[in-house]
Amino acid sequence: MGDGERETWTTDEFGSCHTGAVGVLLADGTVPPPAFFDANSGAGGQSVSQWTVYDGRTGQGPRAAALRAVCSCGWTGPEQYLDWKQIGTQDLQDAGADAADTCMQDWDTHSIEVERSAIPLPEPVTVLLAQLEVEIEKLAKSSPLAAVRAARRLEVLAMQTAYWPAHEARRDAAPGHAAAALGLDESGARMLLARFGRWSPYH
Repeated sequence: MGDGERETWTTDEFGSCHTGAVGVLLADGTVPPPAFFDANSGAGGQSVSQWTVYDGRTGQGPRAAALRAVCSCGWTGPEQYLDWKQIGTQDLQDAGADAADTCMQDWDTHSIEVERSAIPLPEPVTVLLAQLEVEIEKLAKSSPLAAVRAARRLEVLAMQTAYWPAHEARRDAAPGHAAAALGLDESGARMLLARFGRWSPYH
């Protein structure tokens, strides 16, 4: 996805394994490197991949021909072409806002597809989890500390109930299969199983 700083999106469940952003394509179909901005003090600078800097103006990145949603998993969305004749001298942040919003919507669709491709949960479990969420949100309005205790109990329960399943999954499931089932990449799945199974992910 590039090393420069830019706005990114994640979901609570999949975290950094599916980090989304607005990507940039140049007219020749290539992805530009991050734009580098010198610090005023002369000490170092900043690499930026935010789509808004690719307007081709002096001192910034080359001119973007299209925007598209990108994800750290390697997925890319459809290209949203920029009409520079229409943009003219407008600021790219304003002129490209609709295209960038479409990219975010494309990535939202991707994250929903990732969720659907993960191993499904039985309906009773899904219903209970949703009910717990509602009840704790209600509790938070009357007693924030009680809501925190309830969340803590859930945290303890998760660690207790996932310990042996994590060990069994480590033994029986190939890394790629475990990652796909959990909607994560192999590194993320390894870290998650290690946390629940209480072993070092580096062994």
